[in-house]
Amino acid sequence: MFLTVVGALNQGFLQTLKLFTVTLLGAIPLGLVVSFGSMSRFAPLRWLTRTVIWIIRGTPLMLQLLLLYYIPGKLLGYSPWGAGEPGRFLASAIAFIINYACYFSEIYRGGIQGVPVGQQEAGLVLGMTRREIFFKVTLLQMIKRIVPPMSNEVITLVKDTSLARIISFQEVIWAGQAFMKTSHGYSGLLWPLFFTGVYYLVFNGVVTLLLGKLEKRLEYFR
Repeated sequence: MFLTVVGALNQGFLQTLKLFTVTLLGAIPLGLVVSFGSMSRFAPLRWLTRTVIWIIRGTPLMLQLLLLYYIPGKLLGYSPWGAGEPGRFLASAIAFIINYACYFSEIYRGGIQGVPVGQQEAGLVLGMTRREIFFKVTLLQMIKRIVPPMSNEVITLVKDTSLARIISFQEVIWAGQAFMKTSHGYSGLLWPLFFTGVYYLVFNGVVTLLLGKLEKRLEYFR
């Protein structure tokens, strides 16, 4: 029984890890693009971007998952995500990427605007282009400033992946909860669900350790 449960939880954890990785790979660069939109000098783009950020940050991720997964199918008459687990993963990944990109964008914006304007002016006086100033002056200092809040969001993402089970995505908690019903010939088992907490504690521990090392690597900016 134990090996059966662990095997099922391992499969669920791989799905959790995949969703976590894809979300970060998509949300980190997209968040930077969104932050540029929210700081744009073109007022319509700036206000449109900030409105989208406000909506995404102001509504539950679980609700966004449900709407994104079910509404297109209702409107089109078929699911654009495809059938089965791949379709649920695709919908989950897109919802998570959009959600976390909006949160990351505000962190990026704070980091960029936190760099003293005088340094940018000094760069212009030295003959640097605005592109050179951003990549050689602003970006490096922004990274140092955003690592702590970004680390907090990344740790939150580890736990938020469990929300994907609302559309039956078979992540680790879904796998543990399945043994409460009927899975692999077992039913009414509660301990596999509690055991999923071990996966999250270990996963979060590893992520926290890696982020801590990253912060130390960036200490040379101080």
